[in-house]
This record gives sequence, C-alpha cells and structure tokens, in this order.
Amino acid sequence: MKKVIELENVTRLYRMGDESVYALRDVSLFVAEGSFTSIMGPSGSGKSTIMSIIGCLDVPTSGRVLIDGEDTSGMNENQLAYVRNRKIGFVFQHFSLLPKLSALENVEVPLLYAGVNPRERRKRAEAMLERVGLSDRMKHRPNELSGGQKQRVAIARALINNPAMILADEPTGALDSSTGHEVMDLFHSLNEEGSTIVFVTHDRSLASECSRIISIRDGRIEDDGF
Repeated sequence: MKKVIELENVTRLYRMGDESVYALRDVSLFVAEGSFTSIMGPSGSGKSTIMSIIGCLDVPTSGRVLIDGEDTSGMNENQLAYVRNRKIGFVFQHFSLLPKLSALENVEVPLLYAGVNPRERRKRAEAMLERVGLSDRMKHRPNELSGGQKQRVAIARALINNPAMILADEPTGALDSSTGHEVMDLFHSLNEEGSTIVFVTHDRSLASECSRIISIRDGRIEDDGF
C-alpha cells in the first residue's frame, strides 16, 4: 500500500500576544493511494489547519509531513510551491476561478506555471473539460457558468497536472443540494478511476459518502475511521 499523505506527530501552535493556541496537537495519520477520505469536524476543530498543512500552505510547529513520499520538513517556499503545483490538486468552496479567463484558460493555469507549451496546454485542458462534462462550456467565463459548472471547472483545473491527490475543502458548500450531489457523483467517478481524494467537510451526510472518515475535535484525532 502506497501512502500519499503521512502526518507524524504534527503539532501546530499559533502565538497570539502572550497566549499560545494549539490548532493541532500531536496528530498522526496517513492516507493511502486511491482512497476517498473525509476529514470532518466542527468549526474550530483543526480540520482547516490540517488541510493547510497537507496542502503545503502552512507548516507544522513540530512533527513531519510527507507528501507522495517527499518529506516537506525544512522545504523553502519555492520547494513547497513546487509540491503544491505538481502533487496537489485544490478544489475550494468558492471555486477560486480567475474571472477574466475562460473555463479553458482557467484549467490551463497550472500547466502555465509548470512550463508546458501552449499547444500541449490547450490540448490537455480541452480533454480535461470533456472529462468533467463541460465540452460545450470551454469558452465561457465564470460569470456565464452555473455554480455546479464553476466547480467542475475547478475540479478539471485540480486534475490537470495529474496530482498525487485532490484536496477538496467544502467543495459543495456554495452549491444547492441537487448540484452538490452532482459534484459528489463526479468525485466518486474520479475516485473509481484511481484518483486519491481528501474531502474536508463539517457535513456528516457528505462525509458518510467517503470510504473513510477521520473525525477531529479540539486539534486531536477523535476517530480515525478504520
């Protein structure tokens, strides 16, 4: 079994004036390749901090984080940015699409940063939008798309560099329930095709659709789901 994510005794401490606030306390977990894992907890539980650390957007105060076998401890910002671009596909609640770019151009952005030539970028982005069912919306800008279509563009962008994992933070939170179910169906299809998905949510009904639920409360793992 290949481990795509490993957290070893991770603690994240924030200092606020004279006070110390623990967002995470001695957290250890792993995520296997090809799994569909949810990280669930109430507001303030530490799940957003775990997401930021797994996504190399933040670093732990102590402990080790390995992403696709690479130890990120001691990496500088450029090295962490490389891991984010090549190893992790992000899907956010509010889509984070660039408003002046078309769906196709939005999906191309990670390839631009990866140095892929324009012709190859276009070819791969078109194929990815077809994969998520948006072959007829490629030229549309975000303001011309529905919420569900925007999230499909965001998912296509997350997949474009063939990342080791997709990290989805409340990806249905800005959608109505019907559209949210459509997006979840897409995640299930991607997982069946082999994508490793980590799904961060406070919604137990959505978490229950994943094959494993990791529950976190007060910065500690409450239930690992195994």
